[in-house]
Amino acid sequence: MSFQTKEEYVADFLREGILAGRFPRGARLKQDEIAQQLAISITPVREAFRILEAEGYVLSVAHRGVVVAPFDASATNEIIELRVMLESRLVLAAMRSMSRDDHAELLKLERGFEKAITKDDRPAVRAINYRFHSHLYSLARQPQTLHLVQVLWARYPFDLINMIGGRVGRAAKEHNGILKAMAAGDEKAALKAVREHIEAGWHELQEDLKRQGEAALSAPRSRQQKPSSKPRRLP
Repeated sequence: MSFQTKEEYVADFLREGILAGRFPRGARLKQDEIAQQLAISITPVREAFRILEAEGYVLSVAHRGVVVAPFDASATNEIIELRVMLESRLVLAAMRSMSRDDHAELLKLERGFEKAITKDDRPAVRAINYRFHSHLYSLARQPQTLHLVQVLWARYPFDLINMIGGRVGRAAKEHNGILKAMAAGDEKAALKAVREHIEAGWHELQEDLKRQGEAALSAPRSRQQKPSSKPRRLP
């Protein structure tokens, strides 16, 4: 296990919390509360805020302090292309260095993911999903590439995607497809599985938003203007 400084530990705790939805978009992050929760001083929390602001997870807002950054839909197509490129690179590198123990740990995380789905524990589902991908990509031993991927994750709508009905169950099947290809040493299948996993969530979100928009347009007005009982005056 690689060594983490206190600020790196706090930053990773907050990344997971943001992607898992424990810290919603727009929510204010209070450094004293986080320091108390983690039983550390305020200084590493302050430094972690700076790390996350540079990565795009949080923003410093006048009169509010540090808040979780909003989702930018206009950048998502570019983000997906970059995610596919970088995460494919990490998966290939992880395949070449993965031991049996590493694969067993990934399977353990995936079983935990599926168990959380069965219990309908959404925060746990999203937190374990973050740990699964983080652990998988850490096996590549390419920290700079992993850092770039984490920056992209900050701008990706995981929270909205994971709210789509049945999405997390389909994600579990996609995880298993990635692990199966990696265990078999099938690089072509692994790359295909990674691309499909990344693209599937975004495509499903687009379809879900489209359905919501169509439903809103076709829904009857809740309050219709009642005709006046008084006769209309002629000019």
